[in-house]
Amino acid sequence: MRGFLASSIGVTCAAALALPLTPPALAATARPVPAAEAATTARPAPHAGTPAATPAGRRTAEPYAAGSTQSLPLEPLTRHRATPSDPSAEQGLPRRAVRHFSLVGVVWDDPDAELHGRVQVRTRAAGTGTWSGWQDVETHNADHAADPDTPERASGRVRGATAPLWVGDSDGVELRVRSEPDHSAADSAGQTPDARGLPAAPPLPSGLRLELVDPGEDDATALGAEEGPRAAGAPNAETSALTEASAANADLAPLGATEIAALSRARTEQEYLALNPGGLTEQQRQAKPYVGPRPGIVTRRGWGANEGLRESGFRYTKKVKAAFVHHTASGNNYRCSQVPSLIRSIYRYHVKSMGWRDIGYNFLIDKCGKIYEGRAGGVAKPVLGAHTLGFNSNSMGIAVLGSYGATKPSKSAVKAVARLTAWKLGLYRVNPKGKTYLKSAGSNLHRKGKKVRLNVISGHRDGFKTECPGRKLYGKLGSARSKAARYQGR
Repeated sequence: MRGFLASSIGVTCAAALALPLTPPALAATARPVPAAEAATTARPAPHAGTPAATPAGRRTAEPYAAGSTQSLPLEPLTRHRATPSDPSAEQGLPRRAVRHFSLVGVVWDDPDAELHGRVQVRTRAAGTGTWSGWQDVETHNADHAADPDTPERASGRVRGATAPLWVGDSDGVELRVRSEPDHSAADSAGQTPDARGLPAAPPLPSGLRLELVDPGEDDATALGAEEGPRAAGAPNAETSALTEASAANADLAPLGATEIAALSRARTEQEYLALNPGGLTEQQRQAKPYVGPRPGIVTRRGWGANEGLRESGFRYTKKVKAAFVHHTASGNNYRCSQVPSLIRSIYRYHVKSMGWRDIGYNFLIDKCGKIYEGRAGGVAKPVLGAHTLGFNSNSMGIAVLGSYGATKPSKSAVKAVARLTAWKLGLYRVNPKGKTYLKSAGSNLHRKGKKVRLNVISGHRDGFKTECPGRKLYGKLGSARSKAARYQGR
């Protein structure tokens, strides 16, 4: 939506001239802003040590803000005066004031390199000036990616990255990244131990940068103040991308809809026949379909996607035979009212920081049980995602927002997984309690070309050796399968 609202080049240049200069603390470290991002330049940072204005005050002063990313290169940390640490083992950033942001992550140059170690961040809450304690950022995130040998993976823009962490509206940050031995990898590789008999810590990846993502103001505020004049000067390409994304759901909702409404079972069955005019045999058309009632789904326009960020066009796979359930590992400290901002942040992180063509997941679900459209292309269609490395073809990825290694997912979220899979898998005549075969494109669990037998509703860890979707959420998938089958009428 913010692509639709972007200003013309002339307005952008005038706005840029009116902004204060970048603070000295950021002048040498902020990544240059490409011309295509000129309209989404970050708002200026507060003076160091000064709490930021309240969000309401910032909205009054800045009625429209399209979101931004600050990209800061890491540096060796100084343990003692004039004694920097080994940059291959420890890097970070000392405490500093920065422009407003709400989500953090760390990226590096080589997408195939892994960060074996610990990433911790502290942030300062805007408005109060209160610093958080140290928070861990999930480092093992390479398993959320496009498949090998695909155009998205081979674009040259893809970077290695941690999972994103939602921290809320903040204006200060401190970071430390430390290399630590990977004991399992060291054992299998026969790695030489150090003098204390411990495996040597591998060097940190090159090109480490801290990404600070500001999702921009909420959609209602931006539209209410600025839609008319900004739309009039919006570039044709961005307007086209907005229309394109909305039109992909034209069979389900009016153009420009912010939500696809829930349907009854009877109306869903009618829709099922309409969506498959030539894809059903006469026997299938006469038989009662096993498809769950369509749930309500917030569209990309509903959560405020800037369609100008993503790559144009859509990529599809042949069908949907399986659903992989994920957690975003972005923390549980969000309110459901903040979810549009959280998704905009993850979207921007996936595209601008990690180099993907669009957000990786096909759908996202919050802890209140609301379902959101993810990657563009149409919620009823087999959109090719970047969620389960090695198994993106003929599948869909559903991410529950939060971290569920030690925290139980809400009943509402598990129910939403069941409702969504009952509908979407039903459109492709798939039993949620069944098994299916997918051909691996290559992962650390299944070699390339192997046909793998999986649950139709699987956890990410079934296709890749990973903790995702977290032990607590993974333990609820059996319940989701049973519920989804019941919703289909099985």
